[in-house]
Amino acid sequence: MFGAQPNPAVWVPLVTGGLALLLVLSGAPWRLARNLVTIVHEGGHALIAVLAGRRLEGIKLHSDTSGVTVSRGRPTGPGMVLTSLGGYPAPAVLGLGFAALLVADRITVLLAVAAVLLLGVLVMVRNAYGVLSVVLTAAGLAAVALVASPQVQAWFVYFITWFLLFGGIRPVFELQHKRRRGLARDSDADQLARLTGVPAALWVLMLAVIALGCLFVGGAWLLEPALQS
Repeated sequence: MFGAQPNPAVWVPLVTGGLALLLVLSGAPWRLARNLVTIVHEGGHALIAVLAGRRLEGIKLHSDTSGVTVSRGRPTGPGMVLTSLGGYPAPAVLGLGFAALLVADRITVLLAVAAVLLLGVLVMVRNAYGVLSVVLTAAGLAAVALVASPQVQAWFVYFITWFLLFGGIRPVFELQHKRRRGLARDSDADQLARLTGVPAALWVLMLAVIALGCLFVGGAWLLEPALQS
C-alpha cells in the first residue's frame, strides 16, 4: 500500500486538468459535482472544530449543495474563528495534499486517505440526503480502488485532485456574488466578520488567495512531468 506506483503518461495530468476545469466551469454538471466540494467543505469545518476542542454535534448535507456543521463550545474566541474558517479552504487544501501524494507516486495511499476522510464524514452526517451523498461517493471510490486497473486509478485520482483544486475556487466567487446581492448574510465570511471585526470582504479575499495559492502550487506539481518532457 505504501509503495510507489508507476508514473502515468505525461499527458494524463494535462487531459485530466482540462476536463476538471471544464466541469468546474459548467452549469448543471457542476451543480451535481459540487456535492463533493460540499462534503469536503463541511468535513473541513468538522475537522477543525474537533482539533480546536469543540464538541462536534453533526453534519447535514442538502440537495441544493449547501451544508451545515454544528459544534458546541464557546460562541466566540479562536476555536470558533478557526472552525468558521475551515470550510472554504478545505477542498483546495485537500487537493494540494493529494497533489503531493501524486508527486510521490502514492496513488494507493491517496485512495486510502480519501476513504478514511469519507468514513469520518459519514459517521457524523445527520440527514438522509447527506448519508446518500457520502455513500454514493464512497461507492465510486471503492469501485475504482478495488476493481479498476492502475491506469484507470491514475486517471481517476488526477481528475479528482484537479477537481478539488479548481473546485475550491468557484465557491469563493459564488459566495461573493451572493453577498453582493444580500443573499449570504450568514455566510462563513460574515460569521468571521462578526467574530473578529475584520470586514467580510477581506475574509473572502483571504479565502480566494488560499484557494488560488493551492491551485498554483498543486498545479505546478502535477504538471511538472509534462513540462520537463
